[in-house]
Amino acid sequence: MAFWLCTTPPAADAVLSRFDGRFWTVDFPRPMMAAVTNPAADALRVDLVFQTRGDLAGLIWAAEDRFDHPLLRYATERDFRGCRLRFRWRSQGILPLDAVNGPTLTIEGRDAAGQAATWYVRLWNYATGTPEDAAVTLDFADLAGGFRLPDDARPVWAGDIDRLFVSMVPPGYDGSDALLPAAAEGWVELSDIACDGPGAVIGLGDVVVPEHGFAVASGYDDSYHLTPARLLRNALHLGYRGAITHYVGMSHYFRLEPLGAGLYVSLRGGVINAACAAWHRDFAERAQRFGYALIWSLSYELLDAHCWSDWKQRAADGTPAQTGWTPPSALLSPAHDGAMRYLRQVATAFVGLGVAAGLAPHFQVGEPWWWLMADGRPCLYDAAAVAAFAPVAIPSVRAPLDAVQRATLDRAGAALAASTAALVAQVRGAFPGCRTYLLAYLPTVLDGAAPDWARAALPVGWAAPAFDVLQLEDYDWVTAGDGALTARGVAVAQARLGYPPAQQQYFAGFVAEAAQAAAHWPRIEAAALAARARGVAAVTLWALPQVMRDGFVHFEGEDAMQDYDDILFPIALGREAAVTPAFSTTILTAAGGAEQRNAAWAEARTSYDVGPGVRSEADIAVLLAFFRARMGPARAFRLRDPFDAEGQDEPLGSGDGVRRQFALVRHYGAAVRRIVRPVAGSVRVAIDGVATQAFSLAADGMLLFDTAPAAGSRVTASFVFDVVVRFAEDHLRVSRTTFLAGEAVSVPLIEVRT
Repeated sequence: MAFWLCTTPPAADAVLSRFDGRFWTVDFPRPMMAAVTNPAADALRVDLVFQTRGDLAGLIWAAEDRFDHPLLRYATERDFRGCRLRFRWRSQGILPLDAVNGPTLTIEGRDAAGQAATWYVRLWNYATGTPEDAAVTLDFADLAGGFRLPDDARPVWAGDIDRLFVSMVPPGYDGSDALLPAAAEGWVELSDIACDGPGAVIGLGDVVVPEHGFAVASGYDDSYHLTPARLLRNALHLGYRGAITHYVGMSHYFRLEPLGAGLYVSLRGGVINAACAAWHRDFAERAQRFGYALIWSLSYELLDAHCWSDWKQRAADGTPAQTGWTPPSALLSPAHDGAMRYLRQVATAFVGLGVAAGLAPHFQVGEPWWWLMADGRPCLYDAAAVAAFAPVAIPSVRAPLDAVQRATLDRAGAALAASTAALVAQVRGAFPGCRTYLLAYLPTVLDGAAPDWARAALPVGWAAPAFDVLQLEDYDWVTAGDGALTARGVAVAQARLGYPPAQQQYFAGFVAEAAQAAAHWPRIEAAALAARARGVAAVTLWALPQVMRDGFVHFEGEDAMQDYDDILFPIALGREAAVTPAFSTTILTAAGGAEQRNAAWAEARTSYDVGPGVRSEADIAVLLAFFRARMGPARAFRLRDPFDAEGQDEPLGSGDGVRRQFALVRHYGAAVRRIVRPVAGSVRVAIDGVATQAFSLAADGMLLFDTAPAAGSRVTASFVFDVVVRFAEDHLRVSRTTFLAGEAVSVPLIEVRT
């Protein structure tokens, strides 16, 4: 597999001016909103939306880079004593520099004795100009906390700092949770940012991974605190090209209006809040400059705390449909006209930001579904749904359903399809020629325990040509190692909706927790390569924030799927072919003749010369065409070894009542060889000597049983298999003279480890 999980940053291979505007972040409490962007190379801007009198946002520089990919992080430097930071400060809509509770630099670290310490540096004490337009100079070797200097000065020891935090609060700030009468917008700009002194330059990872065949997805809810420049730098340097699928999220894009003690999504004053709009405007403009397309993705979810009650899907007992995220999101009812009109406005606004930046319009309807409770209760009973299609009672879709209940699911599916059709029509109407995508999450819409649920969750109203592209994801199956379910699910979706592989894209991922990285990324990589092999138009990794967090690196190598053609060498070899298995062994011979032998390979690597099998000019023509099509040794292929191509009753292991996957292997005494290219239709499996058909064959010679073999049972298999080989040389020499003289052509091949 062509990937690497980089956990330790290598030595920095470039340098960065400390306090570079791209590497600041923002933090803030809900329900306020803030975003940081870079209007110039030496500048940053923070856009703010305040909702309460206690809202406080922080503009942060961290001594340790915890967000970039390990190959791209800046070096950890906690000693700031040699630094002098200068910038021009301009602000509007926040408390000014000279106010009580005005912008304050909080410095967190340790004092000279190593004790945890925090200093509060009033920026106004180091500013010249006006409270809203000033030049600020911070010499970290001569800096003091305190409101009024020198009266209450507390000198800063800047030799061991963790982070710097510039606070920004709204006018009228009092620290309370009291709602403002209406959302208040503000902004701060730092321009002419310059740092000098001995600590002004720090190391920066600047590795560039060669362009490869994968695209990448991003999610605003996971990246709102970073600058778009920082996010796109990671995508570009890690080799991702083509279209970035960008999920606009469910918790940070909306505007809010007060009602009672709560805040609810609103179109008052616009569609997208000012901070989110500023971030995405910058994101789209930079994506366009970098050569990326953007697919704007919108789901049927909203943060539950801000979702109108009548917009929510509900179970029959009135329980609202909520995801398991913390805090939870609510699922919007496809039957509710207000909720759907709102989504149509949001979709048009985001696609419009991309078009304004010079990007072609692309829009994805992301995972639109009716929610299913864990116990099988469908959420089809909100007031709008009841009025729209009069659902009958369905206690659980995992129980047998009668014709009337199935008809309810059909009507629910029709309502869902109508809602997505209206959404797509709105975007296409605003942006003619917009390319549209549907993302379906197969483990949910194709619940094996509820075969009729697809009527509602994967409606036939989505069949081609409702969308230009069908996008499929199945990460629960992938991370569980259940490749057979993936194959079946893709086949069902393709048959039901009619999108051929050339009109499909596959989403591989995701890894919810960093602790799962080592276990899940190998399976994600394998699933992505398998999707590419089945001919989908694009493979996208979900998602860039997880790639950055886990240090995932994809690269193309000899064993990458695009370097392999699943095709058999076209000339029958007979017994004339030469077969040479080889090991790599280092033998050290002592002066007395004693040997120490070190085997570098656990399995033999076989070389072949298939030239003796070439018997006619017709064979030579086929050989030359095949050599050209494989680009010489560039692309691997299958070869049927004339001397070793079958396994008979090979033991694969013992059952334990839980394990369902077994790898095909061939035994040579005590040596074991993995079989990764069995011949389709040749695999016969037995459990305790009794043949069974209750299995499927997944990629790379993996068997997946429908039910785990019983504990202690003996699993065996018989099969025919091929070897993956490539041409050993860049040239192939044949001539008519050689053939007529009865001389064998030399055609060396070498086994490729997969």
